[in-house]
Amino acid sequence: MLFRPRLMTFVFPLLAGAALNVAPALAQEAAPAADVSQASQAAPKFQTIASADSPGKVLHVDVMLSGDGNLSYQITRNGQTVIAPSRLGLILANAPKFDRYFALETANVSAHDDTWEQPWGERRFTRNHYNELRVNVVQKTWDDRKMTVVFRMYDDGLGFRYEFPDQPQLHKLEIMDELTEFAVADKATAWWDVAGEWNREEYLYQKTPLDEVSEAQTPMTLKTDKGLYISFHEAALVDYAAMWLRRVDGQRLKARLAPSAMGAPVVRDAPFPTPWRTLQITNSAAALYNGSDLILNLNEPNKLGDVSWVKPYKYVGIWWGMHLNTWTWEAGPRHGATTTNTKAYIDFAAKNGFRGVLVEGWNKGWEDWFGKGYNFSFTESYPDFDLPAISAYGLKKGVHLVGHNETSGNVSVYEPQMEAGFKLYEKYGVDSVKTGYVADAGGARVKAPDGSIRYAWNDSQEMVRHYLLNVTTAAKYHIAIDTHEPIKDTGLRRTYPNWVSREGQRGMEYNAWGEPQNPPEHEANLVFTRMLSGPMDFTPGILSLQGQGKPIASTQAKQLALYVVLYSPIQMAADLPENYAKYPKPFQFIKDVPTDWEQSIALNGEPGDFATIVRKDKASDDWYLGAVTDENERSVDVPLTFLEPGRSYTAQIYRDGPNAGLTGDARFDIVIEDKTVTAADTLKVRMAPGGGEAIRFKALGKSKARK
Repeated sequence: MLFRPRLMTFVFPLLAGAALNVAPALAQEAAPAADVSQASQAAPKFQTIASADSPGKVLHVDVMLSGDGNLSYQITRNGQTVIAPSRLGLILANAPKFDRYFALETANVSAHDDTWEQPWGERRFTRNHYNELRVNVVQKTWDDRKMTVVFRMYDDGLGFRYEFPDQPQLHKLEIMDELTEFAVADKATAWWDVAGEWNREEYLYQKTPLDEVSEAQTPMTLKTDKGLYISFHEAALVDYAAMWLRRVDGQRLKARLAPSAMGAPVVRDAPFPTPWRTLQITNSAAALYNGSDLILNLNEPNKLGDVSWVKPYKYVGIWWGMHLNTWTWEAGPRHGATTTNTKAYIDFAAKNGFRGVLVEGWNKGWEDWFGKGYNFSFTESYPDFDLPAISAYGLKKGVHLVGHNETSGNVSVYEPQMEAGFKLYEKYGVDSVKTGYVADAGGARVKAPDGSIRYAWNDSQEMVRHYLLNVTTAAKYHIAIDTHEPIKDTGLRRTYPNWVSREGQRGMEYNAWGEPQNPPEHEANLVFTRMLSGPMDFTPGILSLQGQGKPIASTQAKQLALYVVLYSPIQMAADLPENYAKYPKPFQFIKDVPTDWEQSIALNGEPGDFATIVRKDKASDDWYLGAVTDENERSVDVPLTFLEPGRSYTAQIYRDGPNAGLTGDARFDIVIEDKTVTAADTLKVRMAPGGGEAIRFKALGKSKARK
């Protein structure tokens, strides 16, 4: 069945005298900003050449030129400066840089308002409502070279990008660096993880004053002293290097492009646009999460057509045993991916309603693999893994194998095998594949145009191209992709809906062997940082609360809450089957919770402290709640106003017991109880240190809202 999105579109050009100020405003000086660095304060005065508001006039952008033609912008919210004058431009290797001598050619504003339907996601319908400002500038000094800067203004954020036409004097751009800046006006606290280090994105978040940040991955989240929340990220990262944020001085951040193995970080033939540089700006952390559709909206609509074959699901798998060092990926006496073991997992999945079984270590090449990957085959099984027989066994029970392609970052070996691999998987009903790129940063191997092997960063332009090639190749065979050690999520799941999830931060495996393990605040950090970019395959549900000789600092109730708090359309029940057999009552929530949602709402929270999120099941009238806290005990009141008025629900509650805590047997203290509630009620959610709460609101009777 062809998936047809419901679409309502209105595009209105605006008159220059309405939301756009152009040439008549040349004499207008930009408003001074408070609390910025001395370097920013000493910058030359700017004159506004164009401006625009968001639809509700919450956010406002001014685009400005200095006396020597430097191009800059500034952002205000309700009249208060959020981003002080900040530079725009690029440095090229093959031509003079786009940094000064600009003059305004034309500028215009248009309005856009449509609502589109997601095939899967945190909500079914997404409104895309913005005003767009296009500023066309020319460098008279350099042969009339042209560039366009485009701003899309939403009430809770904005995106801007550069667009380059094909022009006789500049057919190809070799981009060495961006001059893009973000000068944060008010003093702020930052939640960030370091960029440009060996372990890619898998570092713990730091909480520091903004003026102590070094170089950060995005998303990076700020809270200003005036109570504003800002998230920096990017959208629609295609054929371009990923953006890191380097603090230049004070509170001024500058875009830095991930290095290339071939020379300039970005080499592109014109015409092309850059990725969007994005800012979400809200007055609460919850609003920051609820406004995260900005990243999706800045991407192009679905290019794959009918995507009814992309299925949200839950899965189990041969995975946690390797991280406990009980099994091995490679063949041998402790090999995990055997025919016998996989059939046992299929039986467990079928009995408990799970659609998928992930099998890692099924294919040849795991001997001496880390940082190498030269021996991997993506079509040949180890002798003790019978792919045709296992696949047939599973499909008879309604269970699909989830494929696994670990590459160790060796793209030069993987890419020539992708077509054959995906063709094989399609033959045996494998309709989703988890990919892996485990290699130290700068250790991915790509093939240069001359055939030589070059070492690349996972977020370089070369690897950005590879990740998308992997997704589009898989789509030809109706296979969904879950990328681990990925390029960060920039909303491309809208354009390619088979890119269902990815890792991109520390997942559950760090609780097995990490030094250190994930601390109790980790998940509350993720909600307001990493999760703003998109789904994460965190692999929750470790009810045993035991790693590789290490106890996990979590309560059982928190493990359940993670299925609601950390969104992914594919969710793993990551523990061993025998551990779920020990705890059948809490396991019931894992069996019940869906993975595809009609609506999602962050009710409250603070980065690194706590978060409460509710989601409505797309396939029923039931709602689900997840709440998590850090190392501190916490109570929050939750008004149930999200429920349908006048209707009763059974609240199936999984909460921390009175003696629950971070250590020992206290982690297993869980209370499971039912209550009848309505939208008029308020529940008090009490969480133990390192704890959480999960609730299923099971709708009773028929909906009164339906005719």
